[in-house]
Amino acid sequence: MNNNKTHIYFVPGLAAGKEIFENINLPESRYTLHVISWLIPSKKETIAQYAKRMAAFVTEKNAVLVGVSFGGLVAQEMSVFLELKKLIIISSIKTKFELSLKFKLTGVLKLYKLIPTSLFLTSKTYISFALGPISEKRFKMYQKYLHVRDKVYLDWAIKNMLCWKREKALSGVYHIHGDRDQVFPIANIKNTITIAGGSHIMVLTRGSVMSQKIVDIINHN
Repeated sequence: MNNNKTHIYFVPGLAAGKEIFENINLPESRYTLHVISWLIPSKKETIAQYAKRMAAFVTEKNAVLVGVSFGGLVAQEMSVFLELKKLIIISSIKTKFELSLKFKLTGVLKLYKLIPTSLFLTSKTYISFALGPISEKRFKMYQKYLHVRDKVYLDWAIKNMLCWKREKALSGVYHIHGDRDQVFPIANIKNTITIAGGSHIMVLTRGSVMSQKIVDIINHN
């Protein structure tokens, strides 16, 4: 048994399950991978309170925490309660200022309250609002990976993504971002490891590239 393995904990994107990391391949001799499943929040739970509960799943010391999209926001809030080796976010944002104008207005005007979350993951119209125009093939692919359908969770997650309060980026966060991300456009993002041609779902479509970037960051002193 190798007691020197690095433990890596992954937090998936909004409503996504562990399947979004199926193309992440890291050497088993050096790394142990864990995927943290979404908890169902209470309706008035703050993101800090929620993150503290999620952080309890990181049981190994000196671990690496990786968050994707909304999971990146939550991973950053989790890191406040943890002593990590590295904190990595993918296709995400570091502050509320990196949100697109569309999302900023949706949050400020509280338009998210008008979104029927029962249809959010099953309607091509609503997914297109978040991701931009998508093909029928891409829409069906999303149905495979976005399967946390609890209304309380969806209401809470959408609100907390659009109304995130963080104004100053955490120090030491590594941010991997695609220059074709339609959810969080690269024009609004600062200080990233930029992936040419990378989309918002590059953790799926560019698994080998993401795997290598994660390894490079872990090994970077």
